[in-house]
Parts: sequence; C-alpha cells; structure tokens
Amino acid sequence: MVGRLRLGATLVRKAFERLEHEGFVTIGPLGTRIRIPSSRDIADQYEIRAALEAFVLRSLAGRLTPAQVARLRANLDAQKANRGARDGERGVALDAEFHLLFCEFFGNQEVLRVMNQLREKIHRVISQVYALNPDRMADSYPEHCAIADAVIRGDTDLAATRIEEHLEAGKQILLSPRR
Repeated sequence: MVGRLRLGATLVRKAFERLEHEGFVTIGPLGTRIRIPSSRDIADQYEIRAALEAFVLRSLAGRLTPAQVARLRANLDAQKANRGARDGERGVALDAEFHLLFCEFFGNQEVLRVMNQLREKIHRVISQVYALNPDRMADSYPEHCAIADAVIRGDTDLAATRIEEHLEAGKQILLSPRR
C-alpha cells in the first residue's frame, strides 16, 4: 500500500499513531486493529454529548434565525420521510445532521470540532442502535421534533431535558443486554 500510493513509512506511521491517539485503532506487537468501543467508552461518549449538547441548546433557545429554523425543519421533514423507508444509513446521516446543525448555529468552532470528533468515534455505535432496534429511527423523529420545538420556543430547560432524554434512550439501547 505504501509503495502504490507513494507514501513514506514515516507518514503512514504518524497517521496510525494519530488514529490510535483518537481511539480508532489499537497498535500492538501483533499489528494494528480497529478498536471496538467498550460499554464504558460508549457511556462516556454519550455523557460528553449530553453535557455539550444541553449547553448548546440552552444557549440557542429562543435565538434561532428564521433561516436556521427553516434548515432545522427541512431536516425534520427529511427524517419524517425516511421513517417509512427504514433506510438506516440515511437515518444515521439525518441524525448526525440534526445534532450538528445546533452546533453549527451556536457558532463556536471548537464545539463543532469536538462534536464532529465524537460523531466520528461513535458513528458505528449509532449505526448499531438502528441495527439492534430498527424502531429507534422512528422513535427518534418525535424526540427530535420535541427538542427542536423547545429550542425554537425558547424553553431552555425543556430543550436541555429533551436532549438528555433522547441521548439516554440511545445509550440504553446499546448498553442493555441483547434480547
């Protein structure tokens, strides 16, 4: 691979070290393996997201521009249309867009960077939520609507509570014993 792409071994090693640092791979004496998040990793990531997203929603509540509300509603309309299709890949993409829209609207580039990093780390996990419980996609839609409505209306406490409940539901599906 290094030869075909004409990449130096140092560059490839640095890339793998960065992937290890970010928690995507484990490098050991027997080689490099994709890192599967543990239950503790999953819980930790959901807790970080809940704290960060609740902060963002509290900050945005009642302050969205008409253009931002329109973008949020367009995402919700796409989620509603996808409910019947049960397209998991599209559902994950729309879910990511929904959550990241608020971070984008907030305007803090570090918050957006951290949220993007968390989403990348947990992407496989979120895909598993939909695989383990296909109804979760349909359940997420009214939860997303309730979150958006609270933010648009300016109800800071309700917006924070709704996002915390929403993320807790996803976390519980992943961490509960398989049925």
